[in-house]
Amino acid sequence: MGHQVVLVEDEEDIAFPLVRTLQREGHVVTWLDSGARVLEHVAQHEVDLVILDLGLPDMDGLDVCRALRDQGFSGGIMIVTARAGELDRVVGLDYGADDYLSKPFGLAELQARVRALLRRSLPSRAALTAHSTLQAAGLRIDEGARRVRLDDDEIALTTKEFDVLALLASHRDQVVSREHLMTEVWDQNWFGSTKTLDVTIGRLRQKLEDAGATDRVVAVRGVGFRLESSTDDA
Repeated sequence: MGHQVVLVEDEEDIAFPLVRTLQREGHVVTWLDSGARVLEHVAQHEVDLVILDLGLPDMDGLDVCRALRDQGFSGGIMIVTARAGELDRVVGLDYGADDYLSKPFGLAELQARVRALLRRSLPSRAALTAHSTLQAAGLRIDEGARRVRLDDDEIALTTKEFDVLALLASHRDQVVSREHLMTEVWDQNWFGSTKTLDVTIGRLRQKLEDAGATDRVVAVRGVGFRLESSTDDA
């Protein structure tokens, strides 16, 4: 059974070839042409990936991205836009996107990025079978279900935030280099700035702090990041 993919694009001549390309990959594609419609659809259906154009008729795509995350959507979000500047890319990631594809682009590149993002955002059969759980102080990180809990409360994380936290937790109290994080979480399909990692770390820190977690992500200047408990301070 294919993945559930939502394409948000208001121009039919652009949307049509993208829908056909994604369907040929075996995905079940829902094409929507406005921000309001995608928010309503995702709230009511299981969705694995949203491919989101920023230039929508009713809402700015960045606001749609942020609203999706605010309503608890934890699947992949790929922004597709003609806004190619690095600032726009970082802002999109700060709003909760997982990847950013600038127009014009080739269909082969879109397919590769979609495959990579779905691999990262969905648990594999092996992971579901193993259902491994990492413990980091008060945090329980269920890799099979891709859920993070603090006591009885769940902390809603995006795909990349979860992957970064799980990787840091698997090397608890050890420094994980920036290069290793970028390779493992974004893999070879990522061609953007490493500021992406800083944006993701910033969001993750804030969510852990807001939830009252004793775990914190500490930056080691010039090297990388370490997950440790704030109670470890001497």
